[in-house]
This record gives sequence, structure tokens and C-alpha cells, in this order.
Amino acid sequence: MASGNPFFDDMQSKPEVIDLTQNEDIVDCESVDGPIQPAIKPNVTVSSNVRELLECPVCLNAMYPPIHQCSNGHTLCSGCKPRVHNRCPTCRHELGNIRCLALEKVAASLELPCTYQSFGCIGVYPYYSKLKHESQCSYRPYSCPYAGSECTVIGDIPHLVAHLKDDHKVDMHNGCTFNHRYVKSNPHEVENATWMLTVFSCFGQYFCLHFEAFQLGISPVYIAFLRFMGDDNEAKNYSYSLEVGGNGRKMIWQGVPRSIRDSHRKVRDSFDGLLIQRNMALFFSGGDRKELKLRVTGRIWREQ
Repeated sequence: MASGNPFFDDMQSKPEVIDLTQNEDIVDCESVDGPIQPAIKPNVTVSSNVRELLECPVCLNAMYPPIHQCSNGHTLCSGCKPRVHNRCPTCRHELGNIRCLALEKVAASLELPCTYQSFGCIGVYPYYSKLKHESQCSYRPYSCPYAGSECTVIGDIPHLVAHLKDDHKVDMHNGCTFNHRYVKSNPHEVENATWMLTVFSCFGQYFCLHFEAFQLGISPVYIAFLRFMGDDNEAKNYSYSLEVGGNGRKMIWQGVPRSIRDSHRKVRDSFDGLLIQRNMALFFSGGDRKELKLRVTGRIWREQ
């Protein structure tokens, strides 16, 4: 039944859902030759009222096409539509497949500063490319690399180094070589606990050395790996080696430190480090094989 409003009728007659992965002209403003360059417009501001219009009432995040609306004009993002079981969270009317084309056009006309402006990013970006920029922004803060707790602290590298030292009481060392010994009276008792985190300062950078025991299937496994406190493109400028042994045998691992942008769990679960099965660890420990005594040595160097 026609409403008498041709614009509204047009919206109702086209229950279109846009797949953002196939609609690059809307979300991806990257050119063929490379990423877009930010417009340096520090004085550009957007009314808080406009920002509120583009905020989803359910998840409170910025809305991107398709932006849905109910017959009363209340809007919400496409991600939250199934969460509310196709009912408007504001008036409880059925949502249907009506898109708010006017609000999508308003969003397309906006330019907003990067969320990480307070961390030093001065770029201003079109609304539909801002999200992609922020996922790659070199100024975005890092998460705390400490793995022994669910720490939610974020910040730049100097802030995290101070946080690790003061709040987590992590050992801090200067130099590019290390020699650590781990002793456990009963190596059969493994509870996914972090052994140790040590921070090394060398080449003007910071590195996190992790030692950990975790359960792989039914067997305990021991792993040591290094993470770089910085981005991945910088981490690739360094290499490191780890060595463990005993009874005239040894194992050596050589690799590239992973950025702390990769979570501790992601690195551990990819086995990107020195991995020691329990039987081999007990063999290295010597004695009656009832006590774990592992000595892990290593060094960090810069690639030319």
C-alpha cells in the first residue's frame, strides 16, 4: 500500500542488503596505487548531534551501510538487527528491510578525526574509510603484553614498559643475551600457567621473553618465545635464537620476534618458538626425571 511519499515508498520497495566486502566504492577508499593519504584538517569538527544520529542504539558503535530503520524512523546497524530479533529496540515495531538511505548519504559526506588523535594521529578521514584507517593506524595503542592475567591496560611503549615494571613486577634487563633456569618439582602439574616474562632493552628497543608451560592434548609442553614491543614491520629487523639442552644434547630455535600486536595466546598456539615436549624436557633435566630443570639461553641481534 502506497504511503503517498515517493521517497519512503522507494525505500520500502527495495529491501536491499549491501555486502560491504563487494561494495568497495562505499567502504574502501584505497586507491589502486596505495592507501589513501589523510587530509590534514585539524580544525574540522562534526556536530555531536550528527555523531549521535550515526550511533547504533544497541552496540553504541558508529553505523555503516546498510543502516536499517523501522517504520517510525528509528535506526540501528546491520550487525545488531539479528540480535534484536528484527524488532526495533526503541519502539518494538517490526524492522522489516527498510534502509535509511538519507542517513547513509549524510555519513558519506562526513570527515572525522582519527580516534587515536590523543596518541598523535592528526589525520582526518572520510566516514567510510575511517574505520579501516584506525585498524591500521600506527598511533593506535598497544595492549599490555603480560600473559599472567587478563590485563586491560593499553598505551604506548614507554607507558607499557613502566606498567610492566611497576604493576606486574616484571624483571627488566639491559643487553641482548639471556640465560634463564626453570625448576619445577613436579612437571606433571601443568595448569596453563605462565612461567616467566622478562623484558630486555637492547638496540634502543624492548623485547618480551616468554617462558610457559601449557597442556597440548594430554601432555604438558614447554615453550619459549620472544615478542617485540612495537609493530610487525619493525620486528622483522631483528632475529633471535634460543637454546636448551642437557646430557650432551641440545635443541636450538632461531626465529623472528613477533610484534605484541599479536596476542600472547596467538603466538603460543601457533607454536612459533622453542617447543619442548615433556619427555625431552625431563631428559635434559637429568637425574631421576622427577624434577624439571631447564636452562634456556639465547640472544637477540639486528639484521643488516
